[in-house]
Amino acid sequence: MSLDQATRSAVGTFLDAPFAAQPDGARAAILGVPFDCGQHPTRIGCRLGPQSIRTHSPLVADAMADASFNLVRTLRLVDCGDAAVTPGAIEPSFTAIQDAVSGIVAAGALPVTMGGDGAVTLPQIRAVARRWPRLAVLHFDAHTDAYPVRHGGHYDNGNTFTHAAQDQLVDVAHSIHVGTRGAIDVEPIVGVARDMGYEVITMEELRRRGLDALLTHLRERLAGKPVYLCWDMDVFDPSAAPGVANPVWGGFSAAEGLTILRGLAGLEIVAIDVNTVSPPHDPAGMTAFLAGQVMVEAMAGVAQRWLDR
Repeated sequence: MSLDQATRSAVGTFLDAPFAAQPDGARAAILGVPFDCGQHPTRIGCRLGPQSIRTHSPLVADAMADASFNLVRTLRLVDCGDAAVTPGAIEPSFTAIQDAVSGIVAAGALPVTMGGDGAVTLPQIRAVARRWPRLAVLHFDAHTDAYPVRHGGHYDNGNTFTHAAQDQLVDVAHSIHVGTRGAIDVEPIVGVARDMGYEVITMEELRRRGLDALLTHLRERLAGKPVYLCWDMDVFDPSAAPGVANPVWGGFSAAEGLTILRGLAGLEIVAIDVNTVSPPHDPAGMTAFLAGQVMVEAMAGVAQRWLDR
């Protein structure tokens, strides 16, 4: 399926970048993934995330006004609209997501996606891993999303990285989950992910290490690896990002999160996946605005690589 068949146009574009059904000549391409499984017991709304991020992206553009380089121009950034998904229809939507991301990768562009709940990551990894086998995942999230798979191999937003490991899509030994935490005890679920071979850095461990030590570790562990950067917005504390599906207290401040993103510059990031913005739970668009900034910070590191060549 061609990319223009796998996507739908959106109202407005991210950072007012040009719309392009085919990202030929682009170094990076935005893709909205307006999908959620529709199974959350109290918060359904991540399907509305991409358009909210686009709506609030002019605020991000204003903050970039004094940047030393033009991100849109440097990356020849385009917005490809939204993957042609149907919320709640998991397997056909996974096919549409994989097709859309595959089209971006085939054009030689970096996919930069906006979810959508955490389930949208698996079909993206399937697409990206075809180009970069043994992909290393760097996953920032309050949850590992590596929960046991039940009910005959079903898919949901909690077992994305279980499937990725079982299907040998990622280099588990060099894949890292950062920011895991819980109200009481996260060790049992952390143990499940570690048993699969993933490294898990809980929020408690991160606080003990400090941000500088964390960034040094990440750069050393991921040097020379193709990196799939997955940033779930609930890694932030709800005081900074209230509009998510599964908020957990004790997360990053906005300043901490952006500091970490800037510290990832130099890694060989081959895909950027920012997800779990839920507009019905997002006062004043705080989370969507911050998600746009996360995307820009991640892209800035990629853009700097182009400028340094």
